[in-house]
Amino acid sequence: MIVKGTITAAMLASLYKSNSLLFNQALESAQVYWPQVASLAPSTSKTQDYAWLGAFPMLREWIGDRVLQNLLLHGYSITNKDFEGTIEIDRNDIMDDNLGVYRSPIQELGRSAKTHPDYLIFTLLAAGFTTACYDGQYFFDTDHPVGSSTVSNYDSGSGTAWYLMCTGRSIKPLIYQERQSPQFVSMDSITDENVFMRKKYRYGVDYRGNVGYGFWQLAYASKNDLDAGHYSAARSAMMAFTNDNGMPLGIVPDLLVVPPSLEANAREILLTERNQAGATNTWRDTAKLLVVPWLT
Repeated sequence: MIVKGTITAAMLASLYKSNSLLFNQALESAQVYWPQVASLAPSTSKTQDYAWLGAFPMLREWIGDRVLQNLLLHGYSITNKDFEGTIEIDRNDIMDDNLGVYRSPIQELGRSAKTHPDYLIFTLLAAGFTTACYDGQYFFDTDHPVGSSTVSNYDSGSGTAWYLMCTGRSIKPLIYQERQSPQFVSMDSITDENVFMRKKYRYGVDYRGNVGYGFWQLAYASKNDLDAGHYSAARSAMMAFTNDNGMPLGIVPDLLVVPPSLEANAREILLTERNQAGATNTWRDTAKLLVVPWLT
């Protein structure tokens, strides 16, 4: 409880503790979507290299000596970035115990810290048509090099993009790289310049991390209509992916990712017992549905 009157160190310590509790409660309770499509990759340096991307180690019959599967050295790395959010509390509000108005901003700061990776991940996903991945091609492209040929994971069109993914592997289609988890910080000493010059006490959050692409083979995008025909074609294309030697990768798509505008189409394909013609819906439950508000 803040006592009206002169601000003391004990009052500020109590205020920090209260704000930290509000922040952490919101941080823990916020719903996030990114873990369904991205792997968490802890980082220990400014930049992490992912030279091993592109290699799908597979077994063979052991005849003669072992065949070494060298990890191709692709020049793909993810450099961490710094992110922050800050609010100010006026000194008079602390002295007058008028802090209730700041509860929501503090809680929103925690929620934003938890969901910001969602924004990064799904912004990256939507940029996959014009942003390169480990093989130098756009993440969603029609000519990824595989062996002596090329393979497509993109059904081009002029409509709203939707995405089919395989998320059951040890690495997911996207990568969330975390160098430092969100930390609640303050600048609330009576000797701080912002307090002395402007009677403002600052509270904020910062973290370090970034996002990147994993295996393009685990994701397929389409800008054609989201209907049974195009959904079927996307599944068939993914399940036909092979390694450089022509061996099937065994990919089975299990997640359909859509923006809110395509939720009805997706539900018709994955959740209804019968299609519009009244026949049995053969695609029911062939994948889980993820409707992402970050995608527009």
